[in-house]
Amino acid sequence: MNQFLKLTIGLGCLLVVLFGCKTEKKINSADKPATDLIQRILPKYADRFIVETIPSDSVDWFEVESQGGKIVLRGNNGVSVASALYYYLTEYCHCQITWNGTNLDLPEKLPAVPEKVHKDSPYEYRYYLNYCTFNYSMSWWDWDRWEKEIDWMALHGINMPLAITGEEYVWDQVYKSYGFTDADLESFFSGPAYFSWFWMGNLDGWGGPLPQSWKESHRDLQQKILARERELGMKPVLPAFTGHVPASFKKFFPGANLKQTNWGNDFGDTYILDANDPLFAEIGRKFLEVQSEVYGTDHLYSADTFNENQPPSDDPQYLSELGSKVFEGMKAADPKAVWVMQGWLFYSHRDFWKAPQIQGLLGAVPNDRMIILDLAAEIEPVWKRTEAFYGKQWIWNMLHNFGGNISLFGRIETVATQPAAALADPTSGQLKGIGLTMEGIEQNPVLYELMTSHTWRNTPIDLNEWLESYIRNRYGKTSPELEQAWQVLVRTVYNGQAIRDGAESIIAARPTFDGFRRWARTKLNYAPEDLLPAWDLFVKAIPECEKSDGFVYDLVDLTRQVLANYALPVQQEFAEAYQTNDKAAFDRYTAEYLDLIDDLDRLLATRKDFLLGPWLAGARSWGQTPEEKALYEQNARDLITLWGDAGNRLHEYSCRQWSGLLSDFYKPRWEQFIGAVRSDWGRFDQAQFDNQIKQWEWQWVTSRKDFPVEPSGDATIVAAELYKKYRDRIVPLTKQMKPIQYDY
Repeated sequence: MNQFLKLTIGLGCLLVVLFGCKTEKKINSADKPATDLIQRILPKYADRFIVETIPSDSVDWFEVESQGGKIVLRGNNGVSVASALYYYLTEYCHCQITWNGTNLDLPEKLPAVPEKVHKDSPYEYRYYLNYCTFNYSMSWWDWDRWEKEIDWMALHGINMPLAITGEEYVWDQVYKSYGFTDADLESFFSGPAYFSWFWMGNLDGWGGPLPQSWKESHRDLQQKILARERELGMKPVLPAFTGHVPASFKKFFPGANLKQTNWGNDFGDTYILDANDPLFAEIGRKFLEVQSEVYGTDHLYSADTFNENQPPSDDPQYLSELGSKVFEGMKAADPKAVWVMQGWLFYSHRDFWKAPQIQGLLGAVPNDRMIILDLAAEIEPVWKRTEAFYGKQWIWNMLHNFGGNISLFGRIETVATQPAAALADPTSGQLKGIGLTMEGIEQNPVLYELMTSHTWRNTPIDLNEWLESYIRNRYGKTSPELEQAWQVLVRTVYNGQAIRDGAESIIAARPTFDGFRRWARTKLNYAPEDLLPAWDLFVKAIPECEKSDGFVYDLVDLTRQVLANYALPVQQEFAEAYQTNDKAAFDRYTAEYLDLIDDLDRLLATRKDFLLGPWLAGARSWGQTPEEKALYEQNARDLITLWGDAGNRLHEYSCRQWSGLLSDFYKPRWEQFIGAVRSDWGRFDQAQFDNQIKQWEWQWVTSRKDFPVEPSGDATIVAAELYKKYRDRIVPLTKQMKPIQYDY
């Protein structure tokens, strides 16, 4: 070996020792948020993708193409690049990521993209969340769960999330700056499960007192949430002051002009500072200043002045002055402020909010400084009767879920066609976006995949074509039988007719001989026997699809729905047996009813999606002392059962068909009802029973017990067993049930 070669090799070895033998590609700082997201979602495949983030002020866009054996994901921000990733995963790899079932079964060699794909979004805003979601679903989320949700948001194109975690810390700081003490604020802050209604001014104090540790821990959590959302290119919506003040406000400001209001007499009065009081502008400004110091701002502020509370006057001039004061308070602290308003009040209190009143409230704010959320456009498009909100920017939203209830339901054809139809409508004014405003998530994933499919298109979705892709992506395969099963679901549970939101099971109702209760509304939008062919086809598909996470969830959910429906004819049979003095039939059908609850509980125990345990364990995990843990567990138990105290009218509004809740709450409650009927046969007093069971319910709310946090049993085996047990019983009993006269 010549001397030069030896010298070259020696120098090369020295360089390897000093600098390493491989040079790592430096990641552009603009690319890092999307690159990190890919690493979280596809760690084994992350090096197969090239991220190119090219910031621009134009409409949001993304591109996908193959280049040098890798997949290039290109977009104008992190959300766009994440959307490019999800487009590639769904269109080329036939994968899917949902709350309830994920398929990331990618081939070893990633499919090539034959030619570059370019997509623009016709929607400037893609809004996400409802105040209520933060409690019905998110009350106990930690950073790990939030991180997964923010990734889901980015993949699905969300760029305008509501962000109200940790707001109690801001309010604490604002009022303490005026000299308020913890004692002055103790009856103001609600417990953690009730923040949504506290923030909206509906209630004070319920579920409290709120520990300081919660305020500080959720300040820190909110800072992480906002940092991640912003680095991906999202613009979070933060709250603004709408006048809600503590009762102790009178102690510090005796001359303040306060209005007493009450949200249905169940939670006591709350106090609203009059918008014409000089303190309104001062406190509104201070709130936004403190909030900006702690959380920053993207100049988007949520403010709902009269959420499910009627204003003291219907004078359009008064409402105009009110709107002006709220906006001026925002603008004083942030000259770039844009007011984001939930349009729920125009739907829920339409008798009050007629054209002059709506115009009065909205007219005081410049059109480009206000965005209205048509909160339930798939149920009733308010934009059509308000001339597209009289010139304001607005967003078409799907509300879909109320109370976080578990029910197969949706207006699937409306969701497939109407966002694009509104976009093309010459009377839709300043339609700027689409959104998801459900009260609870982690259910009916098909509706949310469908709605977010509009993000990168401006034409209606062909539902049949879309469903074929959805099935393949979800289950990893498709077949004529699976497609037929989904057509049954479209015609039944997802037809969106006759009822506002998904029906409950009579099992979740406070026990009665009637076929429903106020918030356990059992009216279906289809004949229950018409759902059975879908169940037949799903059970038949078990051998070929049992390895699919999405299929197993859907199988359990469909089986749950069929049996939850079947509970009503069984309950009506023992109700009739009582009326006809047939004790033998009463005993037979009540035994079947309780057995059915046990079977449902066992079925739901096979999926973590349907467990009570994680909800309660999540609540307790935030407590730093035994007392805090007990308080949070009581909040968690209360919201999903009584909602408030023993006499609260909202009981069962947020009922859940969860394993653990069925066995420990619903079944014992029905057992007590059945026992009371037997004891007082012929003299049973429903009102007396209700008064007694309320006390037992409250004891359950305030009790302490652990429940499984991990699933047990094989879902496909249990579903097949229950199919064999119940399939032939359902039609005869359902067909002979007398029609129920619903009064809602």
